[in-house]
Amino acid sequence: MSADVLLVLTNCPDEETADRIAKSLVENRLAACVNALAPVESTYRWQGAVEQAIEVPLLIKCTRDRYPALEEAIRQLHPYTVPEIVAIPVVAGFAPYLRWVGEETTPPMLA
Repeated sequence: MSADVLLVLTNCPDEETADRIAKSLVENRLAACVNALAPVESTYRWQGAVEQAIEVPLLIKCTRDRYPALEEAIRQLHPYTVPEIVAIPVVAGFAPYLRWVGEETTPPMLA
């Protein structure tokens, strides 16, 4: 089961954006859980210049099957032209938690 779970990282420009993305991902069963971390200072190169910004990191737990839809949702909701969206496979974890991630990201059956 751990091979099916991903930890997805993205950074948001502010808490309002982070909250909006987190709620949408969970409400739409694209993520089982999203943790918004304390703001961080990011330093990066963008369009030839070194930039710095305060950002709110999100830790998103999802499954490999739901990743394409999750990525598309982040791209639609995120204000950045090129948002960071990085998926890291979970290689080990507490089995009941990993099952829960799978259960919470399974779309409801259509009636």
